[in-house]
Amino acid sequence: MTETALGRRRLGRGLEALLGPTREEAEREGSLVELPVREIRPNPFQPRQDVDAASLEELKSSIQQAGLLQPVVVRTAASGGYELIAGERRLRACQALGWERVPAVKREVDDRTVLTLALIENLQRDDLSPVDEARGYDRLIAEFSLTQQDVADAVGRDRSTVANALRLLKLPEAVLAMLHGGDLTVGHARALLAIEDPRTATTLAREAVAQGLSVREIEDRVRGGRAPERRPRLKRGVGQAPEVRRIEEALRRELGTDVRVTLRAKGKGQIHVAFYSNEDLARLLEVFLGAPFDG
Repeated sequence: MTETALGRRRLGRGLEALLGPTREEAEREGSLVELPVREIRPNPFQPRQDVDAASLEELKSSIQQAGLLQPVVVRTAASGGYELIAGERRLRACQALGWERVPAVKREVDDRTVLTLALIENLQRDDLSPVDEARGYDRLIAEFSLTQQDVADAVGRDRSTVANALRLLKLPEAVLAMLHGGDLTVGHARALLAIEDPRTATTLAREAVAQGLSVREIEDRVRGGRAPERRPRLKRGVGQAPEVRRIEEALRRELGTDVRVTLRAKGKGQIHVAFYSNEDLARLLEVFLGAPFDG
């Protein structure tokens, strides 16, 4: 069982319901209301900084054709109106379509629950950048005095996953910007954590982006060794297809490490998963096996 599956199981029916029941479920429980779009304010605890324009356009087209199948979830704001809990992309799509009113479900929850739900909603869609994810965890710890284990339990992840995500925040802002933008992988970022000087780490990160350095080459440079002579990159045929790149990116975000997928003829292929320490290997084994590996 994957960590995502475990996470969803750990959430329980209560949190899953808060993430947004279907329209049919909301109608059945009598909680569905129609609210003016202009009275709904964005979620102040939203961890995701960017919304992909292409995916938003796809959602807009889907809603235009089939309607809004899952209402947004809001809470009453202290200053009047409503505050979004879950469904930011849905609300933006409805706004883009010119809707004046939107189907919604009202819940009364505290700030900690709102931030937790916002994190969970994005983590389950696998579209949250590693940096936004780490900052979300950090905010839960700082603002609500939670431990890493508390956060892990709340969002349905392993404590080691939360700890490794938080370590990324030690990187310089320029490096975090490259990681957030997808120019660097989590594997590259973890290798750069071994560099104490922020300027050196930033310079090496920029070289990695400009020259297409692999994680192994970054590690060699961090250790002070001579990086191996770069070989011409060979085209991998179907391995370079957009679908494969999306699979790789989804696996990187899920596993928190560098992943490469190679496809061969007749549907065969390989998945290469990198780890960078004994602790990292133990964390990955726990994700794969669903329980700590006791050897």
